[in-house]
Amino acid sequence: MAVINVALAGRAYDVVIEAGLLARLATAAARFLASYAGGRAVPLVADENTHRLYAASVEASLASHSLTADWFVVTPGEDAKSWAVLEELTDWLLALGVTRSDHVFALGGGVVGDLVGFACAITKRGCGFVQIPTTLLAQVDSSVGGKTAINTKAGKNLIGAFHQPSLVLIDPLVLGTLPEREMRAGYAEVLKYGLLGDAAFFDWLEANGNKVLAREPAALEHAIATSIAMKAAIVAEDERETQDRRALLNLGHTFGHALEAETGFSQALLHGEAVALGMVLAARYSARRGEISAADAERATAAIAAAELPAALPALGLTCDGARLVEHMRHDKKAEATTLPFLLLKAIGEAYVARDVDLADIAAFLDEELAAR
Repeated sequence: MAVINVALAGRAYDVVIEAGLLARLATAAARFLASYAGGRAVPLVADENTHRLYAASVEASLASHSLTADWFVVTPGEDAKSWAVLEELTDWLLALGVTRSDHVFALGGGVVGDLVGFACAITKRGCGFVQIPTTLLAQVDSSVGGKTAINTKAGKNLIGAFHQPSLVLIDPLVLGTLPEREMRAGYAEVLKYGLLGDAAFFDWLEANGNKVLAREPAALEHAIATSIAMKAAIVAEDERETQDRRALLNLGHTFGHALEAETGFSQALLHGEAVALGMVLAARYSARRGEISAADAERATAAIAAAELPAALPALGLTCDGARLVEHMRHDKKAEATTLPFLLLKAIGEAYVARDVDLADIAAFLDEELAAR
């Protein structure tokens, strides 16, 4: 078991990591269930898959404390992060009589967490929520830090709010039902923490990544806890990403989001897969600029390839050119008035924000990468 405190001024919260935690939900989250003791049902949001897999276990735990559940179930996938579903969810919460002192429970991956977090941010100007992430990607990334959002025609995650959860409960056992592709996509974010700021952790992942992907309990818990501890420290320093510190968590994302946009934010390229390839491109571009060594850029690429994640741009079969990918980047939510910051590497374990990147040079670099075989 591991407990990591996200130490924000006046509203710190814990991330609890323990095998079997989901079956003990009512005990683990007792403080945040107290307002439902009078007979009101506990509001839980899940997608169809997590509801099918875990509703019975959750309901049994609640029943052991004389509580009942009321479910809002969404279709799996990014389509759930829409204005229409947000409206349905907030209307449902209001119909249930949710108050600002209540907590809504989000059971699922990043889509469910983002949707619920944003709904809770705006319902009655802010009610509480508890994150119960069921994918590796959500466990090590989106469930911690308070970024919540929905998607719009203009792009992904462009409408949202910073709204921190009150508690995050992580049960590594739920990853046993996670499809292999999604497990590997989540592992990309684990690798990200080593690359951006912890060379020793990256070394450990090179040696033990296969154990993490095989879901070996000790290795998996260590990888999750180390990732969250790093994110918690960064978020505590720069909660709203007003400085460069939290921006480091975006390593691989500027390239990755452009690739996601070009593939239609579809199952053709999962978010974690896009981030993995984005980190390869960030490392290779950093080497092109003479910052990271070619050997370290190759180490980063090899670690991503070893996890059977996309590690070369031609493998995607894109028909666009570098200029088109750069155009997607211009719409990135991290774009500033006249510049687009890039997360690059000086070494493994040392990322930084570059504000002097020429987008024409990025387009030329991407053309070279697209042409490589």
